[in-house]
Amino acid sequence: MAKEIAQPHGVMEGQGVYNRYAKLPAGGAALAMPLLEKAARCVELGGGNQAIVVVDYGSSQGKNSMIPVQIAIQGLRQRCGPSRPIAVFHVDQPSNDFNALFAVLDADPDRYVAGDANVFPSAIGRSFYENVLPPGSVHLGWCSYAAVWLSRVPALIPGHFIPFRSTGVVRAEFDRHAAEDWETFLTLRARELRSGGCLVVVLPALADDGASGFENIMDEANAVLGDMVAEGSITSEERGRMALGTCPRRKGDLLVPFARGGHFQSLSVEDIEVFKLPDAVWTEYERDGNKESLAMKHALFFRSVFMPSLASALDRVRAGETDAVRMFGDRLQSGLMRRLASQPRALHSLVQTIVLAKGEV
Repeated sequence: MAKEIAQPHGVMEGQGVYNRYAKLPAGGAALAMPLLEKAARCVELGGGNQAIVVVDYGSSQGKNSMIPVQIAIQGLRQRCGPSRPIAVFHVDQPSNDFNALFAVLDADPDRYVAGDANVFPSAIGRSFYENVLPPGSVHLGWCSYAAVWLSRVPALIPGHFIPFRSTGVVRAEFDRHAAEDWETFLTLRARELRSGGCLVVVLPALADDGASGFENIMDEANAVLGDMVAEGSITSEERGRMALGTCPRRKGDLLVPFARGGHFQSLSVEDIEVFKLPDAVWTEYERDGNKESLAMKHALFFRSVFMPSLASALDRVRAGETDAVRMFGDRLQSGLMRRLASQPRALHSLVQTIVLAKGEV
């Protein structure tokens, strides 16, 4: 009998694919660079030559982490000088493509280790819904787009795969679980941060009316999955098991744990903002009118981020057939490209940033 496996939800497409096509999260992270730079100037470092610890929670394959960590290190170096060690930990799930991460650290033009012999990178293969570092060890934390993923998928979604298209009891279950996971994430990070430490988090956001900007691409992908059932490339049972454990939150949702006295687990909110992130791919389309290029880039973004989680519902993937994920991804991508090219739409989205500081315990 074939060994059963399942692609963990929230793991990006491997072999460096996420690095190549996840431009949208990089654009959202760029909005938080001034906040990260300020945090690097303000965290308490302590004396001596003890290593300064920087943690990248949810690193994926590393490309989108290079500039933020570089900015953090530059800010810290201005304060501590060139000789003090800086340890950087990249945290992601065990099934993450860490080979791609190490390749980026070795050769990417933006790698933060270039020219600094006293920076020491390493990786931790563990969910950030668990303890990942010793208590009181982290000076500065960074988490970009990763905390939108839940610790598990709490329910299946009739007729769709994305939680913000769910209703009634199912939507309530996702909202409840998202609130619990946010408190768990904060509790664990508060434990790991040193007094005077800081955490900068970037997340996809929901507007107060529930809009996110991702509605069209998610609906088009859902239609493609329906086509795949009709043509027999996936079964209706497999389609029914497909659900993404990704749950964007409203600004108010992030602030709920701090409602009593402005603190939660010794953390306080230093800054919170919501931005509209313009779609850079749409800007290119407005300039060149190439709808096929627009559709391809949007489809590749969707594939690199969400496809592996959807593929984990397939019987062939669970049975360990090595080509099953790729074949599913190819068919989903081609169908999505056709639909997106037929009615070009912008993928403007909402992003929120939150800066958390740990006070004296």
